[in-house]
Order: sequence, then C-alpha cells, then structure tokens
Amino acid sequence: MATTSTPPPKTNRIGLAVIDYRGGKTTLCAGCGHNAISERIIDAMYEMGVQPERVVKLSGIGCSSKSPAYFMNRSHSFNAVHGRMASLATGAVLANHKLMALGVSGDGDTASIGVGQFVHLMRRNLPIIYIIEDNGVYGLTKGQFSATADLGSKLKSGVINDLPPIDTCALAIELGATFVGRSFSGDKKQLHSMLKAAIAHNGTVMLDVVSPCVTFNDHEGSTKSYKYMKDHEEPLQDINFIPAFEEIDVEYDPGATIEVTMHDGSRLRLHKLEEDYDPTDRLRAIGRLHEAKDKGEMLTGVFYVNPKAPTFIDMLNMTDHPLATLPESLVRPSRAALEQAMEELR
Repeated sequence: MATTSTPPPKTNRIGLAVIDYRGGKTTLCAGCGHNAISERIIDAMYEMGVQPERVVKLSGIGCSSKSPAYFMNRSHSFNAVHGRMASLATGAVLANHKLMALGVSGDGDTASIGVGQFVHLMRRNLPIIYIIEDNGVYGLTKGQFSATADLGSKLKSGVINDLPPIDTCALAIELGATFVGRSFSGDKKQLHSMLKAAIAHNGTVMLDVVSPCVTFNDHEGSTKSYKYMKDHEEPLQDINFIPAFEEIDVEYDPGATIEVTMHDGSRLRLHKLEEDYDPTDRLRAIGRLHEAKDKGEMLTGVFYVNPKAPTFIDMLNMTDHPLATLPESLVRPSRAALEQAMEELR
C-alpha cells in the first residue's frame, strides 16, 4: 500500500515558513483585538521576507505590552517599564540601526504615563514601527478610562467619560512622524496592507489600531467596541501595497489613485474614497482628523506619509556601521584627548 508524503511547508522569499514568525500561545482574553494584530504582524513580516533575527521588539506595561510574546519568538525582545518603551527603542536603534525596531504599546502606556516620551519619539523621526493597541481602557487594571477614551463614552459600570480624548494620530502628524495611520483590528485587509507599507518605510511609523477589550470595553455605550467600529468606521481609501521585489500592476480609474514610492522602491497605492484627500499634505491630514471628530466618524486609513524626510539617524550623521559593533579604539577617547579636555576646563 503506497504512503503519501507530507508536502513541505510553503516558504517566503528568504526560505522561511510562516511558523518561523510565530511566538508563544496567547494568554490574553479570547476575542481580544490584540491577538488579531499579532496575527497581522506575523502575516506581514512573513510576506515581506523580514529576517526575524533582524527585528527588535519593544513594549511597556499592560495587556498590549504582552503582545510581542505572541509573535516572532526568534527576534530580540525587551519589555520596559510603564510608559518608557520610547527611550529603550531610541537607545536600541542608535546602538544598532541595522535592526528593525517594532514597538507595541497601549493607549494608557502611550497617552498617559508615557506621553512625554511619545512626544519626543515622534518629533525625531526615529526609524521605528510604533503600534498603539488602542482599546480606550486600562484592561490590566480593571477597565478604567484611558486618555484616548472618547468624550461621553460609557464604562460597563455606567460611568460616563467627561474628558476629551488625546488623538494620537493628529499629535504624531503635528510633531513630525512620517507615516501615520489608524486601523481596526477587525479590518484584516486594511491593517495587513498598512503593516506591509510600515515595514518598507524608513522613519517613524505610528499606527493607532482600535483593538476592542472584550472584558471591559465591548458593550453598548463604548466607542471602541466591535459593534461601534463596524457601524462607524469611515475608511479614507482602499489600500494596496506592492513590495519592490513583487512587480504587480493594479489598475484603478484615472485620477482616483495616489501612489507613493517608498525609499526601497516599494509602492503604496491609495485608491481614494474621498476625491480631495492627499495623504502627503500634512496640514490637510490634521484638518481631516479634526473634521472626523466633529462628525463623530471613526476615520481609518493612511492619514499622512512622507518617505523623503531625513530620519534621526541621518540627522545625527551616524556611521554606516552600528555603534554596538565598533571597537573600543574608535568609540573611547584616547588618554591624550581626555587630558586635553581636562586641561581646557582648568
């Protein structure tokens, strides 16, 4: 009797299977939006052919900051203290800018205790993909409102939020981030395309991903629930991404598509659902976010992209070789240089 052999797993352009991009089994609540984001990260990294060992994953404290354990277990990883992921990310990238930095934070971790660090990270245009898993509450500490909770939204206990939210997307664009967008963990196609474009971008990518908390913020009255997002999501565009190694031509009606060429030759194609929207117009991006707030829309899509701005690495005129790999003779001042400096201070 003949036996059938198991076919080898499908591999990507660098010879890795999707299992090489997975992590440990999740301990988050069943149905948590964070798990869907982890799956999209796995898919995007696999399809883009990113070497897992070239990635450094960083996070702070909170349910969201557990997420890096659930994808790419062959990558470098560091779990920081609450709100301080941005500092660690900056240090890691400056020490070795050949690594791809992927930071995962929560809305509390970013917009409350970590907002000062978030501000300075955005203004530097550090090469990093910064993902906010945004559920509007502190899921790890029993569901209190976070600083991104919408005015008038309601907790399960019936408490009404009477404070206006921080819009992390508008803040990031204003401060200098060069790829800013918002998506929904339940919108697989949109988030997948945005993550692939984020991987190709050289600069600060800030993605605010609305990720419902099924335990504390998925009820009637929440503005970050699955039902609310499905009823109120207003996409700006249909998003397609064509990597530089994958020449695929996608046709759209004339005048209805904006194509942005990334630094590596990849192409981000945005099929406009709004005729007058240009994602390379920084002021228009900020204005459109304010208009959406006034209309009660939950706007998603790529709000702003600028692949030509210099990064923090460029502005510091850093050597091509990672600082962490340079010998002591190059990074440590000589005895003569120290003595000269001391003499000048006398």
